[in-house]
Amino acid sequence: MTDDRQDISDVLIRYATGIDRRDWPLFRTVFTTDCELDYGEIGTFHGVDAVTEFMEQAHAMAGQTLHRLSNMAITVAGDTAEARTYIDGLILAPDGQSGVNAVGVYDDDLVRTGDGWRIARRRFTAARVTTVGAP
Repeated sequence: MTDDRQDISDVLIRYATGIDRRDWPLFRTVFTTDCELDYGEIGTFHGVDAVTEFMEQAHAMAGQTLHRLSNMAITVAGDTAEARTYIDGLILAPDGQSGVNAVGVYDDDLVRTGDGWRIARRRFTAARVTTVGAP
């Protein structure tokens, strides 16, 4: 028997790994086909194609990125789950000296699919977004 909480943690880590490695096929495995995502000022996205296209374009010109996730509070109820995860995302420019640091919370609704757990809905709430390094 699988441990649902660990499987869900793995999905959340796949999200960060997919972005940081620019592994867009891996990134796509995080979401349902018809997912609905609200990233606040960044934008809202409907469907895995839309969010993948946005993330690929948004990170194409970036230097190194580090999406660090912690404090994963996961509640499973049958074939659905909720997760609240702290995010500390550092997106550097190609020079490696400047960029943006976004800190906040992901609130996710997940569903069990034939391919494992997937995020169906996500809301990002920013606690702080700052520029880092040289302007």
